[in-house]
Amino acid sequence: MTDSEPTHFDAIIVGAGQAGPPLAGRLTADGQTVAVIERKLVGGTCVNYGCIPTKTLVASAHAAHLARRGGDFGVGAGDITVDMTKVKARKDRISGGDREGVESWIEGMRGATLIRGHARLEDPHTIRVGDRLLHADRIFLNVGGRAVVPDMPGLAEVDYLTNVGILDLDVVPEHLVIIGGSYIALEFAQMYRRFGARVTVVERGPRLTSREDEDVSAAIKEILEAEGIDVVVGADAISFAKRDNDSGGCTVTPRVGAEPITGSHLLVAVGRRPNTDDLGLAAAGVETDKRGYIVVDDQLRTNVPHIWAMGDCNGRGAFTHTSYNDFEIVAANLLHGDPRRVSDRVTTYALYIDPPLGRAGMTVDEVRRSGRRALVGKRPMTRVGRAVEKGETQGFMKIVVDAGTEEILGVAILGVGGDEVVHCVLDVMTAKLPYTAISRTMHIHPTVSELVPTMLQDLEPLT
Repeated sequence: MTDSEPTHFDAIIVGAGQAGPPLAGRLTADGQTVAVIERKLVGGTCVNYGCIPTKTLVASAHAAHLARRGGDFGVGAGDITVDMTKVKARKDRISGGDREGVESWIEGMRGATLIRGHARLEDPHTIRVGDRLLHADRIFLNVGGRAVVPDMPGLAEVDYLTNVGILDLDVVPEHLVIIGGSYIALEFAQMYRRFGARVTVVERGPRLTSREDEDVSAAIKEILEAEGIDVVVGADAISFAKRDNDSGGCTVTPRVGAEPITGSHLLVAVGRRPNTDDLGLAAAGVETDKRGYIVVDDQLRTNVPHIWAMGDCNGRGAFTHTSYNDFEIVAANLLHGDPRRVSDRVTTYALYIDPPLGRAGMTVDEVRRSGRRALVGKRPMTRVGRAVEKGETQGFMKIVVDAGTEEILGVAILGVGGDEVVHCVLDVMTAKLPYTAISRTMHIHPTVSELVPTMLQDLEPLT
């Protein structure tokens, strides 16, 4: 093949994350030829560096935590040890199996070609991968994102990990210092504390999980501190320095005049950025915003009519489920004449500490700022029979309802099963039904979900 003879496909998909492979499957089933280009690992962040490996580690950490609590349930478990070599091997096996499954899926699609390498747009219809030129009628960008490495004093001079590098650890750190107080940071914090490390979380802002209501943030902090995690907030002048010995690690000074924190390992988890800076978007005339996200409309089309952007790179969601839903929206509009839109979906996500936080819709603070009349309900997990039986009564559930339309505006369930229970509320929100669709429904006892109707039967005006 030469540069003057590009290979033509009906569609090119750049990136084999959560949206790319299923779209390839749908397009090839429609009889189209598709090239899927991946420069690193098939499966993207979720399969290789995100949901699958991290939740596998969370499961191992939970097993260690539960074993240590055996006495609470009348079970003698003896001395508990954690073999990080085996923990990592289990994680690698599960993550690798998922990746191999996606690779086999793509390679088995009639009409699909999996191409390895870095893709760069040369014009609106042409992509270069190494010395190959590929041409397509339609192009779909699913290039994902990566960890932000902030410009902090001394950081470039010390060794640090991101959410990718920390997955290669096969030892328990003596003292893991984590920069950042949001979702990725907190999941690793609790996980490694349960593996046996000393853990310190350093957050620049005044509280953890700043996008949540203050009572949620406070409860999360309480849960983590109860397990022995040190939390430092208001760290507005973070700096780093190497330790004055041969054992590695670094010192972290959270603010001017503060006592330095000495750590054996450093994890930087302060946010993510899209992988759009080396994609050749300008050559194709594709617009990005000031943060580098590809600008898309409500059906995920860019300003170039035959180019779409899905997943983390479009700024319309940073989760596996939003990426997959992006694929569904694109496929529905393109192949089935079904006018699905991004704006139709309800924002929803989970924080996978233990107990987890399940969230959907608006926070109470957002509702209050909107000025609308609203009703709010709240129940502590200590009043949930299932939580009491399991010995997991931390957290609470909270819901906010529009006083006029009676539609549910938002919900937060921080407690055992919260990541699953939230869906019974999410489904009603998506259907735009009144809250009475749940409050008058009989739920099974004993479950966590049975307290959602009870909570909705005791709403009070939001002040």
